[in-house]
Amino acid sequence: MTLHRIAIVMPAYNEAEGIRGFIDEVREAVAPLADEVTFHIADDRSTDATPTVFDDVPDVSVEVQAENRGHGPTALSAYRLGLASEPDVIVHVDGDGQFHGSDFPRLINALVREHADVVHGIRDGRTDPWYRKALTAAVGVMIAFAAGRRVPDVNTPLRAYRPEALQALLDAVPADASVPHVHFSLAEARSGYTVRYVRVASIPRRGESTQGTMWGRAAGVRLPPKRLRQFAASALREVWTLSLRPSAPLRSIRRPEPATS
Repeated sequence: MTLHRIAIVMPAYNEAEGIRGFIDEVREAVAPLADEVTFHIADDRSTDATPTVFDDVPDVSVEVQAENRGHGPTALSAYRLGLASEPDVIVHVDGDGQFHGSDFPRLINALVREHADVVHGIRDGRTDPWYRKALTAAVGVMIAFAAGRRVPDVNTPLRAYRPEALQALLDAVPADASVPHVHFSLAEARSGYTVRYVRVASIPRRGESTQGTMWGRAAGVRLPPKRLRQFAASALREVWTLSLRPSAPLRSIRRPEPATS
């Protein structure tokens, strides 16, 4: 199997310490699968050197956002950057590099060989604080109830999409959505998308500092930080408004027909 173009997209904020090594690892793993692999980074107004790390790397483009808006809107911007390159497959992953590059071909192969619309990387061995795991589990229960079936790791950031399937989701989700992957997972389950799941290893964030995260990775943190509590409350309201209430706009998403050559 050789694809024409694979686009890897990443939202990033203050990831200068680890992002170049992560992309080098992903490139080495994915390059045999396509004639061309490109990387598209949406930088959320980093205060470190993230926007300039790739000035000398021709297959990596970085677009600095007009303002700092948080992970969700930046992820959506990254998706749009990747789609503009007209790829055969688009893969999303966060810029903090919490995955092994060697797992990426497994997602891409599953997408192509199983004629899927999307493949989710289901994280094993997550190193996040207990309250992040608990929040993900609680959201998963809510989504399972709404979708009528369990959706593993509902907010996983590692996903491979067929472009037509992704475009339908992007067209329906507002550009300022704070938890787009939760909306995506629910819409995929409700709308008849062909979804496959691949188990992948979750590893600690690359780089030595904790800069660039709101989730309290610093040593000694035992309780959810105030910022996370506020974010969770806002995200729950958003999920209700956009995806769960009877008149929610994302209820209208339908699986697009695959493109024909």
